[in-house]
Amino acid sequence: MLLLTASGCASIKEPDIKLNPNPHISYEIVAKVLGAPGDLETRSGHVEYQVMNPACVPMTPFSGATLEPRKSLPVAFQRTSDGDYAAIVYLDQMQDEDYFGLGECNWSIVAVSADFPHGKMDFSPALYQKHILSGANVPWYFSFKSYENSDDERTDGGDLSKSAYNDPGRTFAITLTATKKP
Repeated sequence: MLLLTASGCASIKEPDIKLNPNPHISYEIVAKVLGAPGDLETRSGHVEYQVMNPACVPMTPFSGATLEPRKSLPVAFQRTSDGDYAAIVYLDQMQDEDYFGLGECNWSIVAVSADFPHGKMDFSPALYQKHILSGANVPWYFSFKSYENSDDERTDGGDLSKSAYNDPGRTFAITLTATKKP
């Protein structure tokens, strides 16, 4: 029985995922810190991509499910003014290609996040695909308590509502906005 289980769990060979050599659909992502109780700066973040058409991906041998490839790439943010940081991301950064012999896999951006380290804490708001494409201005709220208690190593993704916190008056925001570049 163990032999059957082990052979049924054979993994699919990881494809050689490629970057698009000529990406051209670019968005500027701006992160703005508002009302933080102290210094908070970012220099980095990441952008997440995923194959969006599962028919191009083989089924896993044991479960029969498809696991669409994902790829995370670093993003460099530059300070543009006091409390404002900007980065450029490309919607077409990943190369659409037939990676598995089942037809072209089409990649799409899933999200962009900015990492604001403070002590051992990492404040990490994200902008998801629907917000990027619509150019939405998305405020993520964080508690002062989280900022003040930064001795524990953890990531705080924030909340879209101040009312999620016990003391909404003791919150600050990191707002993310996407603007399509010509």
